Amino acid sequence: MFESCTGYEPTAGMNRRTFLNRFGMGLGSIALADLVSNEATASGILSTTHHPPKAKRIIYLFQSGGPSQMDLFDYKPLLNKLRGQQLPDSVRQGQRLTGMSGNQSSLPLVGSPFEFQQRGQSGAWISDRLPHTAKVADDLCFIKSMHTEAINHGPGVTFMQTGSQFPGRPSMGAWLQYGLGAANENLPAFVVMVTKGKGGQPLVSRLWGSGFLPAKYQGLRFRSGKDPILYLNNPDGIDSASRRRMLDRLNELHQLQVDATGDVEIENRIAQYEMAFRMQNSIPEVTDLKSEPDYVLDQYGPDVRSPGSFSANCLLARRLAERGVRFIQLYHPGWDQHGGLPGGISQQCRETDQPTSALIADLKQRGLLEDTLVIWGGEFGRTNYCQGKLSDNNFGRDHHPKCFTVWMAGGGVNAGSSYGRTDDYCYNVAENGVHIHDFHATIMHLLGIDHERLTHKFQGRWFRLTDVHGQVVQGVVG
Repeated sequence: MFESCTGYEPTAGMNRRTFLNRFGMGLGSIALADLVSNEATASGILSTTHHPPKAKRIIYLFQSGGPSQMDLFDYKPLLNKLRGQQLPDSVRQGQRLTGMSGNQSSLPLVGSPFEFQQRGQSGAWISDRLPHTAKVADDLCFIKSMHTEAINHGPGVTFMQTGSQFPGRPSMGAWLQYGLGAANENLPAFVVMVTKGKGGQPLVSRLWGSGFLPAKYQGLRFRSGKDPILYLNNPDGIDSASRRRMLDRLNELHQLQVDATGDVEIENRIAQYEMAFRMQNSIPEVTDLKSEPDYVLDQYGPDVRSPGSFSANCLLARRLAERGVRFIQLYHPGWDQHGGLPGGISQQCRETDQPTSALIADLKQRGLLEDTLVIWGGEFGRTNYCQGKLSDNNFGRDHHPKCFTVWMAGGGVNAGSSYGRTDDYCYNVAENGVHIHDFHATIMHLLGIDHERLTHKFQGRWFRLTDVHGQVVQGVVG
């Protein structure tokens, strides 16, 4: 078990320091490397927030693949009138296209085949693919003028999650845990869930990694099934009392090693073992959705009883939020409709619409929405022209970084509002553009953090989530 969990195989010549160090490093797999020591549980490196926070936690519903903004939230009737006509050069303005459509001789415009209606008191335009989301329209704050430099999935998702297109930077959840710490000593501060059984672009662990921050800040992935966390349970033949004795003896060795070396990382790693011991009770309790009444389960839709579904993950996100988990990241892949968009995006909406709406309503009913920031969106948008052949009943859309839509709810945002605007072709930002760095700066502001002041020195340079950019979007803050 030691070898399979840590990647190291102890040898006869391995000294005690190396053994303890490597054994501690293996704790990341066994007992969740994102956890902090008991002493640091109340707060992170910030003794207090920079200003009063509006949000205490985040639930980020990341829609991987790039949802089509003009088929969901950004209503553009002009595209229906101009269907089949060529994308004007005056609109494209020489902007680069991906290799998947850049070699097309024709770029025919195509509007949405779906009906749009204005919903709620706010009058938000929402597609008929999202009837449940329409019910909570007045709780949502739309940002319709998001833009990015990333044009492909790998850099795009990495940018949204870490503030850089290049791998190696800490994820947003890692930064927040680094700054704010954990709020519950029996649960991780940063939890990740990926919808089970979905295809699409791969999602790799570095997207919720700690980068150059200490490994204890990386996200912990919950898996579907009877063991949400790998290696948390005792092996066969080991009971709780035996594990307690093992931890006590290991702690004695650890104290000797700390006295000899002063290596505080060993203390952190042993503390992670202690957290894993406590989580043997806390994790089964929080992941037991059967304890929820039927009326709540039904609210989240028929898939909620299927472990690993987006519905089940949304309900679990609420349970984690009410127990103090700081950052909860849900990934739902499959929004990459280069072809077959009408059917593909309809299926994605069937999987996500009801549980998303239920999550908002459930948090609100429990008094949690006020200080929980819920985020919905992907890494970029889709083109207003058809990729491939445009037929009467079918078409696809390519990646489009120049404008896309995300929404936020709760956590101090300006509910029932829409910020920013795209042009009538839904190709360029026409008003109040919001870059990813601005988006991140605003999220941190809502959590009481000045994004310019939460930094970490690495290789001689001070880094932050927003790099050297970013402005708080005051029009989004309520």
